[in-house]
Amino acid sequence: MKNVVILGSTGSIGENTLNVIAHLGERFRVFGLGAGRNVQRLAEQIGQHRPALVSIARDEDVPKLRRQLDALGISPSPPILVGIDGLIALASHPEAHIVVSATVGAVGLRPTSAALERGKRVALANKESLVVAGEVMIRTARESGAELIPIDSEHNALHQCLRGVATQHVRRLILTASGGPFRQASMDEMKAATPEQALRHPTWKMGRKITIDSATLMNKGLEIIEASWLFDMEPDRIDVVIHPQSVVHSMVELIDGSVIAQLGVTDMRCAIQYALTFPDRWPTPLPRLSFAPRLSLEFHPPDTRRFPCLALAYRAARAGGTMPAVLNAANEVAVQAFLDGRIGFMEIPEVIRSVMDDHAVRPAESIEQLVRVDAWARDRAQHAIGNGGGWTGGSA
Repeated sequence: MKNVVILGSTGSIGENTLNVIAHLGERFRVFGLGAGRNVQRLAEQIGQHRPALVSIARDEDVPKLRRQLDALGISPSPPILVGIDGLIALASHPEAHIVVSATVGAVGLRPTSAALERGKRVALANKESLVVAGEVMIRTARESGAELIPIDSEHNALHQCLRGVATQHVRRLILTASGGPFRQASMDEMKAATPEQALRHPTWKMGRKITIDSATLMNKGLEIIEASWLFDMEPDRIDVVIHPQSVVHSMVELIDGSVIAQLGVTDMRCAIQYALTFPDRWPTPLPRLSFAPRLSLEFHPPDTRRFPCLALAYRAARAGGTMPAVLNAANEVAVQAFLDGRIGFMEIPEVIRSVMDDHAVRPAESIEQLVRVDAWARDRAQHAIGNGGGWTGGSA
């Protein structure tokens, strides 16, 4: 039996992971659950899955969680850890075999690093871990013998396509993108877009932040950086194509012109089960991809004029060092500002670009250094938003 820790258990990836584990039966056990502030849902998960340990974001939510557990008749309740330290303790616990890293944002950096340091399998859904600290994370995994298996559908697809393929035989990686809700929108329509419109993703049901990233194509930009680290590939050998049907999850082009593609239904549980059971494959109760009566597949190049976040991500990937951390932090702040109604949709890339322009790139050396860079970039992005997009001052 494999003990699984889920960081971000009340989010969409966490919920789907619990669903997969329930299907897999006694071969996997929910050992630990780490959540943010959704106390009620965490209490329900504890009642259903009976983990040995749990963690919640804030001290003040601990009494609320205990009351919820009492109300549900859950006794004895598991030990309750708190904050980043709690997530780190879960991720590094000696009895944990697999850590599902599914928190949103840079909060996942230290727990993911802790799991890798201890040689665990990390089923990775937290893009920021590799976007912000890819060099450090990959070095840590190599030194400890840890496994990194991506849960993101695109990287999971590449992982499947590359099995048995020699690195020297790969010409390029091709990430597919649905194009989001504004795939066919005009620039004027995008400038006037509301958060409600941006959150209407045509094919995937995801959290709010990642859905906005999909609408700006920053999600694909972050995936370029992540893929470059996961598969040891230069950014300029990673391409993006718009594929509205979201049936082909990614492709690999080989040096002889052959293209290997992974196709499947748009359900994250496929990728999650693959990451948990690799290298084995087990049956799932999920629907199968239907080729009847007709399956049409379209592919189009992305428009970087309407989606400048993609070009910004390539710029950060090529610069390397601390620049991807700056890109990621500025994007998180800008996306939240858009959701809060403080900036317009097309101002998101403007905020990111201005923070990147003010940053002097340095080599990425440690998680601690990158956390400081992350904090600097968030502060600069907030400053830019407060000043209507401009400021003067020193660089990080």
